[in-house]
Amino acid sequence: LGVRSRLRYLADLGVDAIWLTPFYPSPMADFGYDVADYRDVDPIFGSLADARALIDDAHRHGLKIIVDVVPNHTSDEHPWFLAALAAGPGSPERERYIFRHGRGTTGELPPNDWESIFGGPAWTRVADGQWYLHLFAPQQPDLNWEHPEVHEEFADVLRFWLDLGVDGFRIDVAHGMVKAPGLPDVGHTGQVRMIGTEVVPYFDQDGVHEIHRSWRRILDSYDGERIGVAEAWAPTPRRLADYVRPDELHQAFNFHFL
Repeated sequence: LGVRSRLRYLADLGVDAIWLTPFYPSPMADFGYDVADYRDVDPIFGSLADARALIDDAHRHGLKIIVDVVPNHTSDEHPWFLAALAAGPGSPERERYIFRHGRGTTGELPPNDWESIFGGPAWTRVADGQWYLHLFAPQQPDLNWEHPEVHEEFADVLRFWLDLGVDGFRIDVAHGMVKAPGLPDVGHTGQVRMIGTEVVPYFDQDGVHEIHRSWRRILDSYDGERIGVAEAWAPTPRRLADYVRPDELHQAFNFHFL
């Protein structure tokens, strides 16, 4: 019957907040973490009207609603990525993602040695010869957070859901949006663990913190207690603590402790 039918039981158990994993339209290549539309609900879960009703019902039961936001990558079926493929190399549409020419005599090799967290190269070649970055599945192309349009889009997405009444966001791969300038090689073979002891060129770059500061300003601009929770992997607890500085996010997953 869905989440709404269980709210009273959760409240009676003393639960005070619910975190919902992605319910957005998605081809479901990665359990909904490949988002095709950040402002709607996949029909397998219901409708946008159902989401509004869930938020309202939860608040009537004294429950807060935390939703996932997935800013590191989109689905390969997101309109932006489809437009990027259609537009070709050098186009403004491709600038929203991380497309590069390959190495080797004919560009037949990936642009660098980065590997996907899911195994294999972190690059996939498209028909015109360029490669695009995906730190996770090939169906999850990484966004280019050096592009101002990406910043504007996600600020608008946050406001969209905050305006509907959500109480906060769990931020997927909160450490991953910014890549080191020039996309340098890691320098060794073998998959880098998600929780390692080194700073790699694609995770935990210092630039992610300005994104989180800007999102904190959005959260603070709304009435009530609206929070951000970082799913952040960092090499040390000291670097993880940076995600919960007073002007950044409110909580972070403690994978080191686990």
